[in-house]
Amino acid sequence: MALRLGDEAPDFTAQTTEGEIRFHDWIGDGWAILFSHPKDFTPVCTTELGTLASLKDEFARRGCKILGLSVDKLDDHEAWSRDIADATGHALNFPLVADDQRAIADLYDMIHPAADDTMTVRSVFVIGPDKKIKLMLTYPASTGRHFGELLRVLDSLQLTAHHQVATPADWQHGDDVIIVPAVSDEQAAQKYPNGWNAVKPYLRIVPQPQSESPAAAKA
Repeated sequence: MALRLGDEAPDFTAQTTEGEIRFHDWIGDGWAILFSHPKDFTPVCTTELGTLASLKDEFARRGCKILGLSVDKLDDHEAWSRDIADATGHALNFPLVADDQRAIADLYDMIHPAADDTMTVRSVFVIGPDKKIKLMLTYPASTGRHFGELLRVLDSLQLTAHHQVATPADWQHGDDVIIVPAVSDEQAAQKYPNGWNAVKPYLRIVPQPQSESPAAAKA
């Protein structure tokens, strides 16, 4: 059965460039991003992993760990790590899963049935502290990901998990947010005594709650 938003992320034990991990234990009580790349020693993947390495502190500030995966052997990952550092200027600083038997790729449906069955597509799973899948994205092998967008989405997920709000199109941390329809006007008046901008009865705009930053929010 295909995974869906809200499903528990399947647990697994795997060998990585930083030793063996059990996925749920490795996540702990924070957030995690599991992403796949088509193959080691390929150009787009090299740029992606270098970029992610440069952003690791940004994800860590949000309480989020990073875990990469492809259907390559551990020796290939370790050799490729040197290329990534040389080509991008950023040494690999998060673990890569060696999934040469495709066990995890199949578990997470990372192999496109109409594509090369020896490569994973560019899948992204954002997983919350409750081990539930909060976001799923799939890119074709030819298109590199925009990791600034993943940071933006992570901010939104953490904010909306803590407050009864939603984030509008193109939202960035600090922008106004939307009061969700499940909150009545009476309830909203208690939460937001300074009021809100009712563009429509169902579209109520309010400044982003500042009681706790998205980086610290827990699902």
